[in-house]
Amino acid sequence: MLKFSANLTMMFNEVDFPGRFERASGAGFKGVEYLFPYEWKKELLAEQLDKHKLEQVLHNLPTGDWVAGDRGVACSPQRVGEFQEGVGLAIEYAKALKCSRLNCIVGLTPEKVSAERVRQTLVDNLRFAATALGKEHIRLLVEPLNDQDIPGFYLVHTRDALQLLEEVKHPNLWLQYDIYHMQIMEGNLTRTILDNLAHIAHIQLADNPGRHEPGTGEINYANLFRFIDEAGYDGWIGCEYKPAGVTEDGLEWIKSYFEKGGK
Repeated sequence: MLKFSANLTMMFNEVDFPGRFERASGAGFKGVEYLFPYEWKKELLAEQLDKHKLEQVLHNLPTGDWVAGDRGVACSPQRVGEFQEGVGLAIEYAKALKCSRLNCIVGLTPEKVSAERVRQTLVDNLRFAATALGKEHIRLLVEPLNDQDIPGFYLVHTRDALQLLEEVKHPNLWLQYDIYHMQIMEGNLTRTILDNLAHIAHIQLADNPGRHEPGTGEINYANLFRFIDEAGYDGWIGCEYKPAGVTEDGLEWIKSYFEKGGK
């Protein structure tokens, strides 16, 4: 049975961030995720999770200064120390929030640095993070994103992410598959997901174009969900989309899954 987590960075923006936990629970979600927890105290977030009986499904490693344009630092040779410190901070939050998955957004391709050095930096950083997280029984995920929304992003295809997993050669490195990003970059969603299900530890969704809820764009989510469910995927599917209107008004698509016993 499929289970869906609400992305509180994007959903329920009608209220301030701490209030979104209650709104997600009230809408029927049992799990939540968001880009970053670091702006808030761990105790506050843990209290909201406990109060509303929600599971913290996922959050990202620190990515540098997001507002200033950083989209991760994992492939930057000049920022290895910052990356490693960020891994430590992320583990602190994950343990406090009982979160068993952390995602690494690898960053923009550095300028004036050789491709070989960039690659080796990323491989070394992912190996470091996978080892550190593994000691705490937390999975490390890596996610390709589309280069239309994020020009210059280093990792933009599923095949490239899988090759990276091969190079890192660590049992605690997994793929986060974002349906929205990969529809833009490559399509062939169902076949790619099914062929690589053994490597996928988390899926995220949004429709395209617009990055709104399922049913607002070109992706046949009813069929895609059926194939994923029949294949036996038992992980979470994160609703990382921008509601086209009031969040609750756009949740008709998910009600049948909740009614069938999904989360």
